[in-house]
Amino acid sequence: MGKKVAMSEPCEGSSGLTGTWRIKRPVIDQGKCTHCLQCWLFCPESAVIREDGKVRINYDYCKGCGICGEVCASKAITVVMEE
Repeated sequence: MGKKVAMSEPCEGSSGLTGTWRIKRPVIDQGKCTHCLQCWLFCPESAVIREDGKVRINYDYCKGCGICGEVCASKAITVVMEE
């Protein structure tokens, strides 16, 4: 028998889409991104997504805390004011 591993996936919570609370947003420079995935690991909202060989932000759930930019060793993520 194989080992069972608990896994969870981000999903819409009781508060719905929470990205509208954001006043700042992270922006990823794909040219600088080394795909180390520290942003994915540390994001408290699971808003960092690995997709089609790229790392992107799911702005529906990102609250703009900036943790992803702080942990990005390659400085590929900057946090800017929401427009």
